[in-house]
Amino acid sequence: MVKLIHTLADHGDDVNCCAFSFSLLATCSLDKTIRLYSLHDFTELPHSPLKFHTYAVHCCCFSPSGHILASCSTDGTTVLWNTENGQMLAVMEQPSGSPVRVCQFSPDSRCLTSGAADGTVVLWNTQSYKLYRCGSVKDGSLVACAFSPNGSFFVTGSSCGDLTVWDDKMRCLHSEKAHDLGITCCDFSSQPVSARSTEDQLKQFTEDWSEEDVSTWLCAQDLKDLVGIFKINNIDGKELLNLTKESLADDLKIESLGLRSKVLRKIEELRTKVKSLSSGIPDEFVCPITRELMKDPVIASDGYSYEKEAIENWISKKKRTSPMTNLVLPSAVLTPNRTLKMAINRWLETHQK
Repeated sequence: MVKLIHTLADHGDDVNCCAFSFSLLATCSLDKTIRLYSLHDFTELPHSPLKFHTYAVHCCCFSPSGHILASCSTDGTTVLWNTENGQMLAVMEQPSGSPVRVCQFSPDSRCLTSGAADGTVVLWNTQSYKLYRCGSVKDGSLVACAFSPNGSFFVTGSSCGDLTVWDDKMRCLHSEKAHDLGITCCDFSSQPVSARSTEDQLKQFTEDWSEEDVSTWLCAQDLKDLVGIFKINNIDGKELLNLTKESLADDLKIESLGLRSKVLRKIEELRTKVKSLSSGIPDEFVCPITRELMKDPVIASDGYSYEKEAIENWISKKKRTSPMTNLVLPSAVLTPNRTLKMAINRWLETHQK
């Protein structure tokens, strides 16, 4: 049964848009402000409302990490905010000065699009806050935008009903009249329809397979004669995915060329399925360094979350700079991100059964 949890009535005019991160709710309004609320108890944050825009705020969106919020307005600007303290990070002015109707982060947070009333669309570099590419549609105001899950392309929708697909270099890939009236929203599914595989979701992407799981897989692939060899060599899921033609011959001593080829072919099929399944992971759950699902996420002083071991290695082996911004890290202190870890565990319980 659906029931009302809470009602928020703090804006002084119509609410144009709302957005969720894993811990916050953002709303923006005709009253020129953006408000931030905790999802824990729906209390407004101490630094809310966020004020800068001189006209109505049409759209707001969180970066995948949840640490940056973007807002765009009739005043022709797109503003980036630090969600932890409300500090304004950048003001990016639409080149044409036209009212900005929609903004959207790329899945890796490196880019932000802003679409305006005159049909211009801008791709911004969120690390330098500089304009990266600019394009435009023939007719209508841009009012909708969405990135594909892997960030390789994005789509914009106009008030004339046109959908336009762009690649990450702002080249127009396709455009068509999709609706008779204006498009108000568009989005991509987070994973392919067939992402749930017959191998029980590949049991947490195969890397977590035990030696026993590998034995079960070998039997399913009609390779049960190899179970003993794999067990003797302690091949688990991670080792399985790293096997090569040389290691099969030299380390596992599989003499038959045909058998080695069959094993490699099956492993390659498994790698392909793992890669396909991995594309369905919410980006905020993926470490920016390893591009793998995080098990022990920590927050660095740049505000981004990373897998603990990966960011520790990064700091120890490289200059103390942020992997996301290339700026010097103010501190080497890493804070456990328990909220994110809980969210990842909940997602795994839902998708990995």
